[in-house]
Amino acid sequence: MGALRVFVLAGEPSGDALGGALMAGLKKEAPGGVTFDGIGGPLMQAQGLVSRFDMSELTVMGIAEVLPKYRHLKRRIAETAQAVIDMQPDVLITIDSPDFSLRVAKLVKAASDIRTVHYVAPTVWAWRPGRAKKMAKMIDHVLALFPFEPPYMEAEGMDCDFVGHPAATVLRASPEEQAAFRHRHNLIDADPLVLVLPGSRRGEIARMGPVFGAALGRLAASRPNMKMVLPAAESVAELVQHQVATWPVKPLVLDPRGQDPKAALAEKRVAFAAADVALATSGTVALELAAAGTPMVSAYDFHWLSRAIISRMAITDTGSLINHVADTRVVPEVVGKAFNVENVVAAMERLFIQSEEQREAMELTMDVLGRGGADPGVRAARAVLQRLL
Repeated sequence: MGALRVFVLAGEPSGDALGGALMAGLKKEAPGGVTFDGIGGPLMQAQGLVSRFDMSELTVMGIAEVLPKYRHLKRRIAETAQAVIDMQPDVLITIDSPDFSLRVAKLVKAASDIRTVHYVAPTVWAWRPGRAKKMAKMIDHVLALFPFEPPYMEAEGMDCDFVGHPAATVLRASPEEQAAFRHRHNLIDADPLVLVLPGSRRGEIARMGPVFGAALGRLAASRPNMKMVLPAAESVAELVQHQVATWPVKPLVLDPRGQDPKAALAEKRVAFAAADVALATSGTVALELAAAGTPMVSAYDFHWLSRAIISRMAITDTGSLINHVADTRVVPEVVGKAFNVENVVAAMERLFIQSEEQREAMELTMDVLGRGGADPGVRAARAVLQRLL
């Protein structure tokens, strides 16, 4: 067999990280080598991908957020699907971003028998369980991040492998690295040091930023030594800088633009561990915080239309991955209509004095998700190859 031909696409920073690790795994494991085409960000490009267009075009979330960009996304879906069909790869691998990637896979399946793999199972255990059945019409194989997901996918006829979550394999920054980070950024006397994570999508930052800024300003008013650090995703770093310029207290923004991707990730990893607590948007960033052992308040609000629709489809009482994986409710959540300055401040005040149970749940979560096992990128690559060859 010659070189494996892979078309791979991701639409947001978390998918880019998964894609970069998977590509590295395929380069290591594919017996005849591998060639790539597709769409991705800096980490996938570092593995040799020449992205067909800027991945940030796809970084949208929520029903109301997608609607204004619908025509443009529809054009990108059609041209991407045609590129896959023209290439005739051995496998199409779509990574998360279902609003885009599954539509591409649907068009590809309608016109070919190209094998399709989707990395990151839909959260059918949280809302819209019917998505698995719909996905089975265009996806052959699912790579799951959580060990409880394969039965949901297999019940609809798809192959599914639990490959572990990359957060579980991230080494926690050492006390020496954390001290060096604080010294490097003049944060030695920070008490507390708060990690601020308003999201990696433009819509998220626009909604979350003003409330985050006002809440943190109120908290800092009674804590003269409180300082903040905000690691920004490259695709929204400029927006973040504009947003925080209006906050009553300015955080240190870690801007990855112009930096080596690996160096920027390393700095982010240390920042996560060096912080005492975090105020974070709901999502997979919770697992990065669990890997770092940094307790959090989880906050989120959708556009009002998305909120109204999603609230009717939810089948769980928690959106926190830590709460779900560890089967607990120790991570406080300030979401939807409850998301306001007063509630964020109250949740953070409690977190400052009561966080040990959350740390215990984080350790359990990391164990469940594969801490100590093989690298998820390699596991994912092996799963793709074993089902393909």
